[in-house]
Amino acid sequence: MAKQYPAITDKLSAFIADQKIFFVGTAAENGRVNISPKGMDSLRVINENRVVWLNVTGSGNETSAHTQIVNRITIMFCSFSGTPMILRLYGKVREIT
Repeated sequence: MAKQYPAITDKLSAFIADQKIFFVGTAAENGRVNISPKGMDSLRVINENRVVWLNVTGSGNETSAHTQIVNRITIMFCSFSGTPMILRLYGKVREIT
């Protein structure tokens, strides 16, 4: 059974910082779900309930197109070495331009 956390703890923040790649999931109101691999040291934990992420454009930048319509997002981190762990952050997007 998955464990839910009310906030990003120091331990979870350290886990996030250690990951070289993460995945972003978005969906338009009607249509397909988009899951994109991200990385390049582009995400920071700001506080226990907020992260900031630089969305570098890629093949079509469907992530941005989706979040301009529906501001929901899931960010998933997976450990590929050491102790197995999957962490998902569910939230809302606010674009800064």
